[in-house]
Amino acid sequence: MRDKQTARAVAARLVAGVMQDRVTLSDQLARGALAALAPADRARAQRLALMTLRRVGPVDRVLKPLLRKEPPALVRAILRVAVAEMLAEGAEPHGVVSEAVASVRAGGRKLEGFTGLVNAVLRRASETPPGAFGALAPQELPAWLRGRLMSAWGKAATQAMEAAHAAGAPLDLTPRDGDAAALAVRLGATALPTGSVRLSARAQVSDLPGYAAGEWWVQDAAAALPARALAVRPGERVLDLCAAPGGKTLQLAAAGASVTALDLSAQRMERLHQNLARCGLSAETVVADALGWQPGAPFDAILLDAPCSATGTIRRHPDLPFVRDPAGLKEIVALQAALLDRALGFLTSGGRLVYSTCSLLPEEGERQVTAALARHPGLRVEPLDLPGTEPGWASPEGGLRLRPDYWPGLGGMDGFYLAVLRPSG
Repeated sequence: MRDKQTARAVAARLVAGVMQDRVTLSDQLARGALAALAPADRARAQRLALMTLRRVGPVDRVLKPLLRKEPPALVRAILRVAVAEMLAEGAEPHGVVSEAVASVRAGGRKLEGFTGLVNAVLRRASETPPGAFGALAPQELPAWLRGRLMSAWGKAATQAMEAAHAAGAPLDLTPRDGDAAALAVRLGATALPTGSVRLSARAQVSDLPGYAAGEWWVQDAAAALPARALAVRPGERVLDLCAAPGGKTLQLAAAGASVTALDLSAQRMERLHQNLARCGLSAETVVADALGWQPGAPFDAILLDAPCSATGTIRRHPDLPFVRDPAGLKEIVALQAALLDRALGFLTSGGRLVYSTCSLLPEEGERQVTAALARHPGLRVEPLDLPGTEPGWASPEGGLRLRPDYWPGLGGMDGFYLAVLRPSG
């Protein structure tokens, strides 16, 4: 490929990688997809790709009457990025169209014949009346996921979640000292009801006050709740299973617990080490498979944030619906059950465990806990009393169900499930 290395051109390649090759954005970035760009252009390319992937459905509805037949995958991606930038962000059409044509021309002999098509299609797309694009229905979830969510939560809730996905995700922070109000004042941000801090504008994280001193870390407000639900006390022995990249480990360590953080991935655990060092916190770290690992002594409390479909993070990772399918879901659910059974055996008498997943699917949340209660006589779900949570979030078996369409006036949250479990004795 000999296309010009601009943020727009690279964004189109990222989109094509997701839509055509079914490779996640994170995997493409790890392979050096942004290596040829300057730092500012890297950030812009990612932003354009994410913005486009959140709007593929509406963008394609604009393009459909303008295309007689399907163009090559990269040409389609260039068109998608350009239309999204013009209609969703209000970018000046002349520059967008000109650069899109240049990207196609630079793509080699197989693509240069499409320059006239791209020029004509984008000029017509740019004439879309103001407001018409925003009135289009948001990007729908894939059928396998949409059907499950409709069965679980209903059509209106599913559509509300799709709208939340299209809106994207703000940046949330967890304060090390727990004082959300003070951190919000320092950053000109909003203190959320559950104790997180939400920024109202895009920002370079490492440039924000308090980053270098480790006064806070990035963590979605929903992702911060499982560790709060565990309610650890200073000196307690606590195990954070599947711990990397470490947000929950940081919360537990900041609360004064003696934390053991375990994860299967050495690479992800390195990020946890970096986060601990920046925040001036400590934890014992173990790289191991939880299903084969045996602790030297039982724990007072365990946080199991289990591997899952990650369907609750789509507003943050809009590539996931295009690269995932239900093929491995049964294996993931079986792994969650095995990890839950294993972790319960690591508890002291009277200990407690929080089970959580960043999934919207009941089989990874509510049904998983219901099945565990049936397998373990005497196991019970403890009532949750988390500040800032709402009664309507409670699930029938005693857990907490969080969804992207909750807090619509505040900017939403990731989808999550959590429950506090305590064995008998």
